[in-house]
Amino acid sequence: MSYQVLARKWRPRNFHELIGQEHVSRALVNALDQGRLHHAYLFTGTRGVGKTTLARILAKCLNCEEGVSSRPCGVCGTCREIDEGRFVDLIEVDAASRTKVEDTRELLDNVQYAPTQGRYKVYLIDEVHMLSTHSFNALLKTLEEPPPHVKFLLATTDPQKLPVTILSRCLQFTLKNMPPVRVVEHLSDILAREEVSFEEDALWLLGKAADGSMRDAMSLTDQAIAFGHGQVRREDVAAMLGTLDHRHVLALLECLASLDAASLLAEVATLAEQGPDYGGVLDDMASVFHRLAIAQMVPSALDNGHGDRDALLALASRFTGEDVQLYYQIALQGRGDMANAPDARTALEMTLLRMLAFRPQGVPRPAQTPLPMTGQAEGANAPGAQASAPVQQAPVQQASVQAAPAQQAPVQEAPAQPQQAPAAPVASAPQPAAPVAEPATEAQPPMADEPPPWATEDVPQDARDAGFRDVAQDAPQPAAAPEPEPAQTAAPAQAPAAPSSAMSRLSAAFGSSAQPEAAESSAPLPPEAEMAAPARPEPAASPAPEPVVSESVTPEPVASEPAVAAQPMPEPAPAPEPAPTAVPAPSAPSADGRLNHAAWLELFPSLGLGGITRNIGAHCLVEHDDGTHLKLRLDPAQSAMMAEVHQDRIRKALAGQGVERVLEISVAPLPEGLETPHSRRIRLLGERHVRAVEALRADPHIQSMEQQLGARLIEESVNSFEPDDF
Repeated sequence: MSYQVLARKWRPRNFHELIGQEHVSRALVNALDQGRLHHAYLFTGTRGVGKTTLARILAKCLNCEEGVSSRPCGVCGTCREIDEGRFVDLIEVDAASRTKVEDTRELLDNVQYAPTQGRYKVYLIDEVHMLSTHSFNALLKTLEEPPPHVKFLLATTDPQKLPVTILSRCLQFTLKNMPPVRVVEHLSDILAREEVSFEEDALWLLGKAADGSMRDAMSLTDQAIAFGHGQVRREDVAAMLGTLDHRHVLALLECLASLDAASLLAEVATLAEQGPDYGGVLDDMASVFHRLAIAQMVPSALDNGHGDRDALLALASRFTGEDVQLYYQIALQGRGDMANAPDARTALEMTLLRMLAFRPQGVPRPAQTPLPMTGQAEGANAPGAQASAPVQQAPVQQASVQAAPAQQAPVQEAPAQPQQAPAAPVASAPQPAAPVAEPATEAQPPMADEPPPWATEDVPQDARDAGFRDVAQDAPQPAAAPEPEPAQTAAPAQAPAAPSSAMSRLSAAFGSSAQPEAAESSAPLPPEAEMAAPARPEPAASPAPEPVVSESVTPEPVASEPAVAAQPMPEPAPAPEPAPTAVPAPSAPSADGRLNHAAWLELFPSLGLGGITRNIGAHCLVEHDDGTHLKLRLDPAQSAMMAEVHQDRIRKALAGQGVERVLEISVAPLPEGLETPHSRRIRLLGERHVRAVEALRADPHIQSMEQQLGARLIEESVNSFEPDDF
């Protein structure tokens, strides 16, 4: 007996043997069992998914000698003849070879006659989209109203080419492609019945090469059995298909994960000995990067398309999310640039080296020297600034109303300039002239002491920049006569800020209440520290206000400021009211050297983390610290982005701040009532927004526009100029 190929030998004989088309078999089985049969069916799908097989099974169900049912007996004469392809009333037509209208007319001439042997005359027209337009037109009327003993079964791989008039007359069923998992399962069952030894990895290669077609998979299996002398081995299948061994792709990814450029080039050299398709190598790498991204985000959704699911899950933990995304994009770009490269191997090597060269390293640590306008937030993060910021809060709150409009114009100068007002009443009138020569020599050394960083570097620079702003404000200042008014009552103390517009008023309000969270930790110090600290470090900041004040304010108001300083004291008191809601945060570990959660909140902005690493750290809180091992707890909502590389970056950043620990990050629900750095920042931003809105509400110009013009302040559009220390 001649050999019968596997695709024909193991063709499904009924609906229950059909593989991977449950949605179609369910509809047909229910229609047969309920007697609700349509006269025309259209089966669409790619090659080798079961279109013709479904049509033959349906023909057996209609003509089985035991009656119409969804379970044909398979042993009667009709069923056996249909399986063998010699049933008289099953008329199979190859539309690709009979495209003329004459062929269609000849076919339809016999439609009116009753079936010869069976119950129904079934017309199975394969590749129906190949018929000509005239053939479709000739078929329309009969297809719409056929005789009761006629059924039309149409099959096509390209339904878009069918006229709408044909589609509207048929029940259309779209067959799905076969996934590699389903192909491997089916091939395993068939080879076991055929008593052929096989390796599962070889079946995965066949399932991938079949590209969704079960018939192609069966044909390739026949070829693999012949190639392997009755066995299906992975090496034989790879050699037969001429495809790249998937293990080489995984080896390249291992080198990328290890950041080993030498091993990477050595692996490419080993790969070159096999003469591969270098473009296919990049395609396979892009596919693996896609699966790695899925493994990182949704591990349960990772398929086993190459039988390497476990290997990819292990490899996914060695890459960060940004690494995978960037490598995927570089692989696609390198594939497109391959046509312009000198040769394919060079293009592959340059693409792999580009992945290492542009590997994300996180946001670099910001510069330690703050800039005039943007350095305040960075200066606050420095250790010296954290220690000195609390000392500066009380003087700023007391003297914020006394500052002249010209001094309030620069937003970043507000905290430094108002501090000079308390220095004048404490040291008496002649003292401001003496310290003018001293700050030049004492400005730099006390960098890490009580005065903030910007008091020694930025203020002189800002003073020079502020000269342009003072020129613009010189005109309204004399007309407003701000100095005589504050001496009367505390309420009119706001009058000097009126001519300087809402921005100056907002700057003054923020100058009196900036950084409320840092002021809490130094709340007990201001009464004594305010008087002592300005005597020594204040001259460092005095050079900035001296030239500014001399241009717009005469020396006489400076002498009268001590009397004014006593009056505005009640004025700035309401400004720091939101501060009690802040969590006390020390700037260093506790006395025993252990890092508590409050110290973690204060220390986090100075770690210099960036990207996903910063986001992970911002959602952590300190769970335990014994001086050697530090355990952080991470919010489960952020666990998908967690990787060893982020934990290592946080450990190194802590070591850079003097907190050297063996770091462990666990994922568990966070307790209620404790703030993470992220939630703390959200709260502080909300408080700053409230203060900014209150400052604008109190501005006389805005009040005048609201009363006279009916204007309305849109609070959502207000942005705070206070520095964000996060």
